[in-house]
Amino acid sequence: MPETRDINPSPSILARLARWLFSWKTIRRALVTLVTLVTLLALVITEENWRGKRAWERYRQEWEAKGERFDLASVIPPVVPDAQNFFAAPIVSRVLGSTNAQTPAEFNLYRGDSEKWPTKGGSWRTATLTDLKPWQQYFRDLAGSTNAFPVAPQPQSPAADVLLALSEFDPVLEALRQASQRAGARVPLQYENGFESATALLPYLARLKGSGQMLELRALAELDDGQSDQALADVKLLLRLTDSIRNQPFLISHLVRMAMMALTLQPVYEGLAQHRWSEAQLVELERVLAKLDFLPDYQAGMRGERACALAAFEAQRTTREIQTVEESHGTNRLVTTSLRFMPSAFFYQNELAFAKLHQQYVLPMVDLTNRVVSPAVAQASAAAVKSQGQSYSPYKAQALMLFPAIGKAVEKFAFAQASVDLARVACALERYRLAHGSYPETLDVLVPQFLAQLPHDIINGQPLKYRRPEDGSFVLYSVGWNQTDDGGTVALSKGKSSLVAQGDWVWRYRWE
Repeated sequence: MPETRDINPSPSILARLARWLFSWKTIRRALVTLVTLVTLLALVITEENWRGKRAWERYRQEWEAKGERFDLASVIPPVVPDAQNFFAAPIVSRVLGSTNAQTPAEFNLYRGDSEKWPTKGGSWRTATLTDLKPWQQYFRDLAGSTNAFPVAPQPQSPAADVLLALSEFDPVLEALRQASQRAGARVPLQYENGFESATALLPYLARLKGSGQMLELRALAELDDGQSDQALADVKLLLRLTDSIRNQPFLISHLVRMAMMALTLQPVYEGLAQHRWSEAQLVELERVLAKLDFLPDYQAGMRGERACALAAFEAQRTTREIQTVEESHGTNRLVTTSLRFMPSAFFYQNELAFAKLHQQYVLPMVDLTNRVVSPAVAQASAAAVKSQGQSYSPYKAQALMLFPAIGKAVEKFAFAQASVDLARVACALERYRLAHGSYPETLDVLVPQFLAQLPHDIINGQPLKYRRPEDGSFVLYSVGWNQTDDGGTVALSKGKSSLVAQGDWVWRYRWE
């Protein structure tokens, strides 16, 4: 047989190797190396933490010297004494603060089978008047199965039947009207909790919008019934409700305000289209509409979002936890993620990134000096922010996660302000018609008798477009978000609703 060799090391070699590995000298060297590495890592982290904190503090101090504020306290609404606070009135607590969906004080129009709810209404954006007959039928049908709304034994005019049904709200509405005379408005929230208080605000916003829907319908029925004074009072109350949440530091509150403003404009539009407003009423309408200015509200809302986000980063830094809400099997649960070993630099640098993105891209999208909202600037800013996420960096990961959808938001603010401007000019045009028997050939003649100053098109800073068709009416419009003069054409979806991002933003009373 051929000779074989044992390829395993001899026991003596293994023993010597083991003695060397576990000798005190070797262990000491390993420990020294480990301690050195840990010390170096600690020094690097300490240095990075200091650099992050210093960079954020320097940036904040630089911009605070220019008038910016980044702290949560700067966006919290001021305290209002209860006697002057709209939201402290008992009736307001019942109407807007109640959590009982069946409370008689809630202005809930939609009851019973949802399939029978009226779904089609008027729209000034498509020159469509409201048909009250579906509402009349809805209230009468509902009376057959419930006593939710009062109805007459026999059908009256659609407007009369709608007003009778809504008379259920009269006592509460009158009390709410009295409460609206209070000078201040501050929702009872724990604002120091930042975004958490926005969640507590949501029920108020939902009931505010529901109140607005009721007042819109009521004003439309009053106009149709020849009660223009009552319609004006309800329009003004709706505007007061809209204004009550203007000082909230959350984007969602401003989105609801703009939705409520849209409700307000429909009775204004229909009263103009049907020549139901008097000279004095038109003067008052223009006066209250002039108080709406959504351009500074955009910047206030965005600064509020920024302050809340920065407060959230600070809370994560101090607690080393992130709490998120996850949906599981139809229910929401709060999930806490530990960040115990996350360096402070992560939080400081994300605060810095968030603040820089806001300052560089968000706030400049509205030019308050020239009162212009440029879609090109907005689109470029949105694209620039989106590009930030193409390359991952832990120092901006959280910042990008909390960053708002700025492109769509600024579009909504621009459309809201353009809508108000169109309505104000339309009121002045109707006053001119009442005085002269027809609409003017140009808008310039409205100043100063019927309008102190003509608002310009906020999209491009140019004069609003205006022309008189042969039928004697007028077409008044902004070039809209596509920045193109489409001749006063409204872009429609397949469902015949107007598309804000396309076509012109038009105020007219007839389709051509």
